[in-house]
Amino acid sequence: MGQKRGTLLVCATPIGNLGDITLRAIEVLKSVNLIAAEDSRVTLKLLNHFGIRKPIVIYHQKPKRLEWLLQQLKEGKNIALVCNAGTPSISDPGVPLVKRALQEGITVSPIPGPSAVTAALSVSGLDAQRFLFLGFLPRNQRERKELLEQIKALPFTIVVYESPHRLRENLSDMLEVLNDRVVVLCRELTKLHEEVALTMLSELKRRYERETPVGEFTLVIEGARAERREPDWSKVDETVKSMLGEGRSVKEIAKEVSSKFGVPRSEVYKRSLKLARNFQSS
Repeated sequence: MGQKRGTLLVCATPIGNLGDITLRAIEVLKSVNLIAAEDSRVTLKLLNHFGIRKPIVIYHQKPKRLEWLLQQLKEGKNIALVCNAGTPSISDPGVPLVKRALQEGITVSPIPGPSAVTAALSVSGLDAQRFLFLGFLPRNQRERKELLEQIKALPFTIVVYESPHRLRENLSDMLEVLNDRVVVLCRELTKLHEEVALTMLSELKRRYERETPVGEFTLVIEGARAERREPDWSKVDETVKSMLGEGRSVKEIAKEVSSKFGVPRSEVYKRSLKLARNFQSS
């Protein structure tokens, strides 16, 4: 009988306020054999705050380190994967370890918790039923504009992470490609200087032409608005006349035709009454 393998526990940690850590995350960090971290200095502060002492291994800098971590899991060690803030593998270098663990048949289990994406969406007031998360936009301007061009016509809310030193040029490109849109600025979420502000891309660009960007930014941007096209009323009228000829009632016609052509039922009803009078007098 083979040796029992360990579990890779993908553990979310606070994005700012340490009080946001979950009870389960604390239990996991206390119970695992070691912690795979993005930056040992950041993780050590978290562990010290909660009085936790565990070996910390940096997981993304050397390929041999990843192989070593996989071997530890195969030998039965339980490992907690953490990033500097929020949920690992979300715009984060933890993906290769998770992917390799799954490929090797090792159990991977989520320990849910804070995430800047969901935190920003929750306070944005924008539609979050469907959204596009783009992480950090490409550093190369041509690649950045190409990506924005690909998604500019989509009706879904967009979420992006921004660093302060790239915010100005990225806002300029977003305004150029996406045109002016509603945007919710989420800065320093859960921290002392937290800011959530509803504005426009043009206004935000002007603001940071005057101010120096400071802090960590998540931008929630309105999706493309559907263009309203004027209905072809001649086709609407033809359909109404055809249905009147079949002996259908005006009420019934208004309901069916408004649904078919995407036009107001009241307008179809008025046109149907007029056409019905003409139909009866002819």
